[in-house]
Amino acid sequence: MAVDLYRNRDFIPNFDEIAAETAARSKDLAAKVQIQRDISYGPGNRERFDLVFPARPVKGAPLHIFFHGGYWRSGSKEDHLLVAAPVLAVGGIAAIVTYDLMPGTRLGTIVQQTRAAVRKIAGMAASIGADPTRMTASGHSAGAHLASYLAAVSPAEPEPESLPSLRALLLVSGLYDLKDIPASFLKDETQMTADEAKSWSPLGARQLQMPKRIIMVSENDSPPFHEQGRAFTEHLQQIGAQATLHTEKGLNHMSIVLALGDPQSAVGQRLAELVLSD
Repeated sequence: MAVDLYRNRDFIPNFDEIAAETAARSKDLAAKVQIQRDISYGPGNRERFDLVFPARPVKGAPLHIFFHGGYWRSGSKEDHLLVAAPVLAVGGIAAIVTYDLMPGTRLGTIVQQTRAAVRKIAGMAASIGADPTRMTASGHSAGAHLASYLAAVSPAEPEPESLPSLRALLLVSGLYDLKDIPASFLKDETQMTADEAKSWSPLGARQLQMPKRIIMVSENDSPPFHEQGRAFTEHLQQIGAQATLHTEKGLNHMSIVLALGDPQSAVGQRLAELVLSD
C-alpha cells in the first residue's frame, strides 16, 4: 500500500494522545480565564469565535486571531483555546475562530468565512479594549492555509472586499499547494475537486506584500509540508514581501500545537513576539 504523505496520523505514533492533551490543556485554560464564547460572525452553523482576555486588561491591547487545523473537515475552537496562552502572557486579547467544514461547505466559502471573522473581530476591537491597528493572526495546518488568504487573492475570485489590516501572520505547518489533496486519503472526507485545489492554492494566488509572514514547520513534518513551506517562503520573498522560514526542532505536526500554546516554549515565545510586533 502506497504511503500517503498527507496522513499525519501515520507519522505520529502518539497522535491521539497529543490530540487529547491539546484538548485537555485548552479546557484547563478555559477554566482559569475570562472568555466570551460563541460570538457569531455569519449564518453558518460554525461561524463562531471565542474571545479570551488577559487577567489585567489594558486599553489598546494587541489582538491576535487563531484558526485551527483539521484538513478543512474537522477541528474545533474549543480544543485549540490553549493557543491563547502566549497571547495573554503579553497582555493581548485572543480570538479563537472556527468555521464550517468540508464537504458540506466548499473551500472558497470557508476562505470567505475566515475573512468575515477577522472583519467582525476588527469591528469589535474598540468595544473590547483592543487596538484594531495591532491585529495579528496565525493558523495551524489547514488553518495556516486559510490564514494566508487574509493577505492574498485567488484567481478564482473577483477582487474581494478590502482585506483585513494585519501587522503579521504566523503560518504553522501549512499547505500552500493543494494539487495532491483530491487524490489523498482526504478524497472522500473533503471531496475536494482538482479545480478547487488549483483555485485555492496559495502558491497560485496573488500574494500581497504586506503583512510580514513567518512560515513555520516542525522538524518531523512529512516532506510536503517542508517542500511547500520553502516554496511559499521563496515565492513571498521574490515578490518583495517580508517572509522568513523557521523549522522547529524535535516537534511533529501535532506537538507543534502544544508548543504554540506554551508561553515558555520557543514556539510560544515566537507567537508572543508576533503579537507585540510593530
